[in-house]
Amino acid sequence: MYHLTGVTKDYRKGRDGGVVRVLDGVGLHVEDGGGLVVQGPAGSGTSALLRILGGLERPSGGSVVLNGTDLATVTECRLARIRVESIGMVHGGGPTGHAGLPGYAALWPGLTAQQNVASVLVSLRLRPDDCRELAAAALEEVGLGHRLGRLPGELDAGERRRVALARALVKRPAVLLADRPTAGLTAAARAQIIELFERLWGERRLSCVVATEDAALARRAPRLATLAAGRITSVVRQARPFGTPTAAPGP
Repeated sequence: MYHLTGVTKDYRKGRDGGVVRVLDGVGLHVEDGGGLVVQGPAGSGTSALLRILGGLERPSGGSVVLNGTDLATVTECRLARIRVESIGMVHGGGPTGHAGLPGYAALWPGLTAQQNVASVLVSLRLRPDDCRELAAAALEEVGLGHRLGRLPGELDAGERRRVALARALVKRPAVLLADRPTAGLTAAARAQIIELFERLWGERRLSCVVATEDAALARRAPRLATLAAGRITSVVRQARPFGTPTAAPGP
């Protein structure tokens, strides 16, 4: 699936053009069909890592190989195609997101839940009826089959985050990437999101990388990597059986 070697990421900051290194020699392997949570505090580089894995940014150095293709060197046209066909992304965005609403997760405020999910299928050139049908099925999978016609502003923060997850899953991507999917949610909404990820890891065996500060979500991951100051400090395989009760998320 993914194989990262020596990945660095530098940003220029301020008028003087100083360089800030947010990823420093990251090496990582994500198995086909495996789930990995990357845990780290704000500023540790987790979001930058997710953007690089998703082909939204290029690394400053190193290689990011996805199924044999190095995302660091592939052409822009090929990279765009990989994003469309193979990668699903969920942007948690912290307590507030697009349009300033909690948990908006970059949804289009003027589109219904079903239309938001169906929108990502347009580039795949499917028939409109097929797009609507697939979107409805994806929303059903995340427990929102009864909310198809609701606008994002008519949903609570947890429901909006689940719509975003359905939108990422609807095209059946090879890999799902989620950046802070539980951030800014209530304990009950966080527990629902964690349960959905457990199903994706356990029942569907979906290749998945999640960046989070949420200790409850990290405890449920098949594999857990810790990122601090731009470096992977540990990677451990966790043996918690799927289907065991999820503890209530802590603060």
